[in-house]
Amino acid sequence: MSHPAPSRDADDAVLDDAVASLQRIEAVMAALEAERFRQLARAHAVAVGRSEHRPQTVQERELALRSVAAEIALALRWHDRTAQRRITEAGALVEDYPATVAALDEARITGRHADVIREMGAPLLEPASREEYERRVLARAERDTVAGTRAFARAVADELEPRSITERHTDAAERRRVWVDDDIDGMAQLGVIDSATKIRAMFDRLTRQARAVRRVADAGGGDPDITDTRSIDQTRADLLCDLVLGGRPVVDPTHAHLAGGLGAIRAEVSVIIPVLTAVGASERGSMLDGCSPVDADTARQLLAEAPGWQRLLTDPVTGVALGVDRYRPTPEMRRFLRIRDVHCRFPGCRQPARRCEIDHNLDHAKGGRTTLCNLACLCKRHHVLKTETPWTAAQQSDGSIVWTSPLGRRTTDPPERQVAFAPDPDPHPDPGPPPF
Repeated sequence: MSHPAPSRDADDAVLDDAVASLQRIEAVMAALEAERFRQLARAHAVAVGRSEHRPQTVQERELALRSVAAEIALALRWHDRTAQRRITEAGALVEDYPATVAALDEARITGRHADVIREMGAPLLEPASREEYERRVLARAERDTVAGTRAFARAVADELEPRSITERHTDAAERRRVWVDDDIDGMAQLGVIDSATKIRAMFDRLTRQARAVRRVADAGGGDPDITDTRSIDQTRADLLCDLVLGGRPVVDPTHAHLAGGLGAIRAEVSVIIPVLTAVGASERGSMLDGCSPVDADTARQLLAEAPGWQRLLTDPVTGVALGVDRYRPTPEMRRFLRIRDVHCRFPGCRQPARRCEIDHNLDHAKGGRTTLCNLACLCKRHHVLKTETPWTAAQQSDGSIVWTSPLGRRTTDPPERQVAFAPDPDPHPDPGPPPF
């Protein structure tokens, strides 16, 4: 006997109740995590107090902490090294970022947000800098994902660091290396640490090459000579091995379709450079793909070698993009949108804008106009989601996008601030040239 399928209204009611229940569960878990941080911090304080009475060798000073960690590890079935790390981190979080712990207790953020705030703020040793950092990053964490918060926190910490990013990058460059970790089933992992611009450029070139291979395979029409069942990840891995071991791809199915084949594909990175850094008057860092700080020397080198660049005008207080030079409807609008949006505008997505599609917030077929206030960058996944499901997006005058889910829940995705630096407190500053 067949049973009628449940109605969409019934499905929506079940889904709405499930989402509301998950929100309540997350709130309870957040409060419990805040309490766990506090109790671990209490244990850390005990360890610190005991260590003050130990002889002053490094090992003996640490014995009290090890003993406390082992006590907790035994009770909770943790490894004692894990317990030692967690109580140390909890001590730093509770002592240095009390507002963050309070926000966690009230479920305004998650435990992972709290970890990011502590981790990214670790280099800030001055209490005043930490307080300013926490104030700004916590406001972002209350409305953003963990990944978005991490990128913003990194930029704010970079601004508040007393040493310039150029100085720190010089020290960090000494730690560049390559290593191998064995995996299972005859596999292994190759790791590399080097300049963020190099690593992101390498990944971008591999991705562009892999997608070119994919396009040729998809257009093959069943020709067995160009059939390719590999995923993008697998193709990237094969290309990397070919380039390192042989200097070029072993097989290049794009040669007949692309001038110069895979070897002609070059990497692209997007770097936003404050104008004072560009002219050498400041060492403030720039931003790579909207998430990684870049030292001033590298940014200026990229600027000098770039085949073309675009001047971006930003609001002096909010840092939101306002316009670009040489405005022309189609190419300039695309360039402006990719600069403004930085990444896919679906909440939580960090796919770089240069890999996204330009979407009409109000569909063109429904009367949406091709104007900047109705266009935004969406990755293919979220473009399809918006087009094929009841999700809707409405752009506001400041570039913010209000997303409405099929169940009627709303969230706002504001445009990325192009520069994380705080505005000058001088009420009548010399405006000078606009930032890039």
